[in-house]
Amino acid sequence: MRRIGFVLPEGFQMMGLAAQAVFEYSNRVAGRAVYEVRVLSEKGGPVRSSLGVGVQTERFSARAFDTLIVLGTEDAAANATPGLLKFIRRGLKLSRRVTSICTGAFILAQAGLLDGRRATTHWYHARELQRRFPKVKVEEDRIFIIDMPIWTSAGATAGLDLALALVEKDLGEDAARSVAKKLVMQHRRAGGQSQHSELLALSPKSDRIQNALSFAEKNLGSSLSVDKLAEVANLSPRQFSRAFQTETGQSPAKAVEKLRVEAARLMIESSRHPIDVVARETGFVDRRRMREAFLRTLGQPPQIVRRNART
Repeated sequence: MRRIGFVLPEGFQMMGLAAQAVFEYSNRVAGRAVYEVRVLSEKGGPVRSSLGVGVQTERFSARAFDTLIVLGTEDAAANATPGLLKFIRRGLKLSRRVTSICTGAFILAQAGLLDGRRATTHWYHARELQRRFPKVKVEEDRIFIIDMPIWTSAGATAGLDLALALVEKDLGEDAARSVAKKLVMQHRRAGGQSQHSELLALSPKSDRIQNALSFAEKNLGSSLSVDKLAEVANLSPRQFSRAFQTETGQSPAKAVEKLRVEAARLMIESSRHPIDVVARETGFVDRRRMREAFLRTLGQPPQIVRRNART
């Protein structure tokens, strides 16, 4: 049986505990007790969450765990206690995997576990993580990152994706897919997938521009000229271009390119479609144009995105 230890610092984020359900349902899918989940803290007893709700915990001990999952706190700048850092360092020697959810990466970094490693955290805190711990190779736009034996994830809901990835590593893809289905989740997002949505990032203020963007997102394989988008928005091309630039800060062509890159990256990470097929399906026409758009937007070509996703 694999023993999973959820490590709770004072003021931990309650959402991080949702990842426990992945291991609970993994036992149900397997029809046996594959995982034993324990909740740990430095002193044991009730630990206060960021909501003020207390959760009962076991005190740190010499007991070995297959996997440690360190939860984050609302205050990412807070320093972890010496006892917590000592336990995490010891865990790296005794556990097969040490992982973090959200700002739990700050605790791993304080313990020195992330020095020289790739890591991620919630996008809002990523640059602070890099500033405070320059030896960490922070990738701020990732759902989760595996740099064995250390796993780190983005914001709290990404902890579910990380937990599913742990289960997939242990029990196989079919088991992880079955767990995701029982939890009414999509089969986990790929670790390299972006934390952001381009459609949300554009956040236009008027319904007309929003409708045009929604139309573009649903018809990426079609020709999305300014004239066509202006027609959807019920504006003249000149009015539409001006309003679009004012509300989103970029041109319609640039926004459509970003939507296409986002859709293409998701296809590349989550499917085995050839690059040429992905380019056609997302409106790039050919792989050369898609490659150029990837370099402009992501700073890397589609082949590297696919390789990182498989890794």
